Amino acid sequence: MSDIEQVLVIPTPVFHELGCFQGFNKDINKYWKTIVNPEVNFFMPRPKAEKSPEFKQIIPYALLHYKGKFLHYTRGSSGGEGRLHAKGSLGIGGHINPIDSQTSSLGEDVYLAGIERELHEELIIKTTLTQKIVGLINDDSNEVGAVHLGVVHLIELDSLDVEGREDCIENAQFLSIEEIQADYFEHLETWSQFAFTLALEELQK
Repeated sequence: MSDIEQVLVIPTPVFHELGCFQGFNKDINKYWKTIVNPEVNFFMPRPKAEKSPEFKQIIPYALLHYKGKFLHYTRGSSGGEGRLHAKGSLGIGGHINPIDSQTSSLGEDVYLAGIERELHEELIIKTTLTQKIVGLINDDSNEVGAVHLGVVHLIELDSLDVEGREDCIENAQFLSIEEIQADYFEHLETWSQFAFTLALEELQK
């Protein structure tokens, strides 16, 4: 049995047909049904996917928020994406794997099982939460972004009782919006910059 990780992807031409963009896009409804459609997406070996811009790996990317504060951390050396080590991040997430399809074969359910698994693998969450998908991220300006498509979740917490579980989550702390804007924004990985902007627009509605 192979130990090679399998990850969920869609063909990049499908994304282009729906409407390619650079940065972030709030029109989730335009893309969502196609992204989670099992007739469109499929699993492929991660090593191949990481080197194949003709596919987009679907990555849930969750920002945790509580009363004007967002969870911020530094990516540690044990994280799966070596190209992002030591970067500041606001996003928790990762790949959708075949294990997420064990409880359901329905596309949306598989995706939602994936984001729940990622949250609890990386964090110890001792509070209730609600979540909403607020947009997508695409960044073809670098080799990491060229093979990924991010789905941004805004997670609303009922308390700050959250801490990092994995070695890849270092220096976890909740920072105010003002602190992030003044002292941290320029040091964030690109996806976190895009996702933070999306989250603020959602909170200001």
